[in-house]
Amino acid sequence: MLKIEDLQVRLGEKEILTHIDLEIGPGETHILFGPNGSGKTSLLMTIMGYSQYEVVSGKIFFKGKDITHAPIDERARMGIGMSYQRPPTINGLKTRQMVNLCAGGEIDGETLAKRVNFEEFLDRDVNAGFSGGEIKRSELLQLMAQKADLMLFDEPESGVDMENISLVGNTIAELLEKHPQPSRDRSKMQAKANRTKMGLIITHTGYILDYLPADKGQVLYNGKLSCVSNPRDILNCVGDSGYKECVRCISMNSFS
Repeated sequence: MLKIEDLQVRLGEKEILTHIDLEIGPGETHILFGPNGSGKTSLLMTIMGYSQYEVVSGKIFFKGKDITHAPIDERARMGIGMSYQRPPTINGLKTRQMVNLCAGGEIDGETLAKRVNFEEFLDRDVNAGFSGGEIKRSELLQLMAQKADLMLFDEPESGVDMENISLVGNTIAELLEKHPQPSRDRSKMQAKANRTKMGLIITHTGYILDYLPADKGQVLYNGKLSCVSNPRDILNCVGDSGYKECVRCISMNSFS
């Protein structure tokens, strides 16, 4: 449902992404690792359609349609949504109004807000005075309202305290249809054949992996997707040896 072919992207005069090939199928969740400045957020912004990220060459397809040069609003209506690491404060726009906009009309925002303990914030301006955890819950509430098919998460654990990390993690798992069934037995998670939601998640800490299973992990290093492996294996490799050695090691093993 998302396919990226030989994508090259420039920001200003600098080429920031080189020969990116990526494919995420229905029901799949991919984890994106990489050091600061490697292009991870830029890749998400490009998929979302921010115009300052200029596609020099390559293609982006979503649901079989070429969206390489489609505007953000068209991509959002098609079902692409994003949770930002540092979303802006929007003075004069209430969170309740924002949720309704994301849903494309009037909805019961109270019911959705209860799922992320956010009822008391609905009549406050978007992100005005919110803590890190409150901002993440606001972002998740908006994604719930949008009912996006492809969800992009830029460091969902960033700025979230330990009290809120489980709420954020479990809500993302639910959005991606990877939450446990009522028995709470994670082995009885909804079968992949019945899932349609897709996720691409940037993480530095890997905490998100404690709350949802991921299908693939990839490392973005110096603007290039360097390897594909089990997310836990990549996280352990980075923790032991750093990104440079991890990319070298996994790349070698991929061809062995």
